[in-house]
Amino acid sequence: MGLQIVNPGILTTVQDAGRFGHQAAGFSVSGPMDADALYTANILVNNPPELACLEMTFLGVTAVFDRRTWFAVTGADMGPKLNGRPIEAYRAQEARPGDRLELGPAVNGKYTYLAVAGGIDVPVVMGSRSTNLKCGIGGFCGRKLAPGDDLPLCVTGKFLDNHYKKHLPAPLVRNHTEKQAGQSEIIPKSDGTVRNHTDGGTVVLRAVPGPQAHFFTDRGLQDFTSQTFILSPESDRMGARLSGKPIEAKRGVDIISDAIAPGSVQIPASGSPIVMLADRQTTGGYAKIATVVSPDLPRLAQCLPGDGVRFQFVSVEEANALFRRHQKYLKKIARKTGFCPNKW
Repeated sequence: MGLQIVNPGILTTVQDAGRFGHQAAGFSVSGPMDADALYTANILVNNPPELACLEMTFLGVTAVFDRRTWFAVTGADMGPKLNGRPIEAYRAQEARPGDRLELGPAVNGKYTYLAVAGGIDVPVVMGSRSTNLKCGIGGFCGRKLAPGDDLPLCVTGKFLDNHYKKHLPAPLVRNHTEKQAGQSEIIPKSDGTVRNHTDGGTVVLRAVPGPQAHFFTDRGLQDFTSQTFILSPESDRMGARLSGKPIEAKRGVDIISDAIAPGSVQIPASGSPIVMLADRQTTGGYAKIATVVSPDLPRLAQCLPGDGVRFQFVSVEEANALFRRHQKYLKKIARKTGFCPNKW
């Protein structure tokens, strides 16, 4: 098969870039919570960046390889070990038959990704190998991994003879930063580090005004951008739930259900924001005050319960510029590992 699961951790699923083109039928996109980490893991082993990986939550897997291959671990630091010896994350590693990979609890985030050369060979369902837990489709039998699962790996004809050169400095995935107007962008630099990093604190999310921003009072809009919200333990792959001073609406927040985008910030009747993430529903009946720009969603995904979250409004033009800049960054690190940019 390829990879035998001894201990699956808390919540480990197969995820690729996501299931697109089926939201009209009610199927969510799914895919990775930290897309940057999934893409980086793939390019380190010469995979196209969208291939299926393992996404581990809070606690990593223990697994045994039954074939020679190459793998990479990215995202939150779970202290990976191969045959009992610590190995580096953000570096291509060689595995031989019988090698045992162990990952422990996350210490600086919550989502970690394991990519294997060629990808994980689970069935393609509606154009994707991503797991949709609510519908029970995709991934490995439509569920989270369990002890004894044997994951098939795609056969790759490439010998990764320069795998020891394929590495990146591990970024500081928990980038908690108070960003004020005029400061530099909060994005990883080409060397893998992060600007304006502090140990603990608040992550600032840039967002464009949402389609129902006019539903909220001036005071409500001001409270949305001026206060620090706290990430709730009830957050999950569907959405990040935030607690704080309720956001004031003019005449309620119920709307005729319309489309939900990644990063949509819904305000339910409680007034507490919910940022919609990978397993978000396709439509929703609460007013959306904002939409978080896509380059900031991985940082939100890696936040832990109790962390602070702030919002900063940007224009659509600024959001587009941030997206283009982030894509250039991803391509730059792909070239740094020797990945062919034509495959992007």
